[in-house]
Amino acid sequence: MRPRNPFLATADLGDAFDVMSAALEDPRPHPTEAALIQLGEALMTELLDTVLGSALEDHASPIAESLIGGLHAAVQRLDRLADRHRETLARGLREFDASEVADHDLQQAKAETDAADAAVRAVELVRDAAAETYATATGETWSPWRGSLRSSGVTAAQIDATHALRTRQALKLADTDVGDHVVAFRGAPGAVTPEDAMRIFDALNWAQSEWPDMSLALTGAKGAEQIAKRWAAQKRVRLVLARPDFEQHGRAAPFRANDALMALEPVCVLALSGSVHGFAETGAKPFGPVLNLAEKAQAASVRCVRISAKRAGPG
Repeated sequence: MRPRNPFLATADLGDAFDVMSAALEDPRPHPTEAALIQLGEALMTELLDTVLGSALEDHASPIAESLIGGLHAAVQRLDRLADRHRETLARGLREFDASEVADHDLQQAKAETDAADAAVRAVELVRDAAAETYATATGETWSPWRGSLRSSGVTAAQIDATHALRTRQALKLADTDVGDHVVAFRGAPGAVTPEDAMRIFDALNWAQSEWPDMSLALTGAKGAEQIAKRWAAQKRVRLVLARPDFEQHGRAAPFRANDALMALEPVCVLALSGSVHGFAETGAKPFGPVLNLAEKAQAASVRCVRISAKRAGPG
């Protein structure tokens, strides 16, 4: 068995699920919050123990992420069921005529809505525990390819940038509001050394001290941005992903993603165009999409902080 993830702070959850399930007054017992978290950890641990070290090891990531993705799909399915129950409840309230039958139907709709919400919460706990165990064992951070990820208290909330932009324009869904202080970060794929990680964490900690309610906007690229994503999960900072759409935009996709980041109206852009070891030492060239985002930020008079080996300074 692998060591328990120190960032999986189950004590901070306040037994919210246990309170929710107890309020349902269902004669059948619900699993406890701790048991659901243990289930998620055990599922992922057993999978990794079986796959790692075997001929399937090279495919461990898609196998493990498919397990988490399946749990996420269950959350979405249950959430849609809960929404249908809420619609029934709202209709019952509108048409309520104070009769005994109407009162019974209203109470039934309320009970079904609460039960569905509890089921959503339960699977979220299993999903997030599995995702945290996966991250601890492999260093990889799972996130859904499409849509938003609501925080269960274990992981950071994640918001799809396209959805957030549409929501901001429509002023409809509060769950996809990115907030007033978006900090955008782009980093080079090769900036993955311990020193790079330290400087990235330093820069993000500084940004959070400047804007405590910040959201972190990324494109989800490999390397440095995965380190930043891990920071967001540990700090439970809301994450906004503007993923490049290579199918639609081809080689211009990383630069179109920068446009989406800027459309979020960030208060600050953090840029790491290469490893802090320096280009002469690593032989790498500055990462073009990072330079492009820095240029866009400066053109829009948005504060741009370049991350270096010594300190992050305004660009």
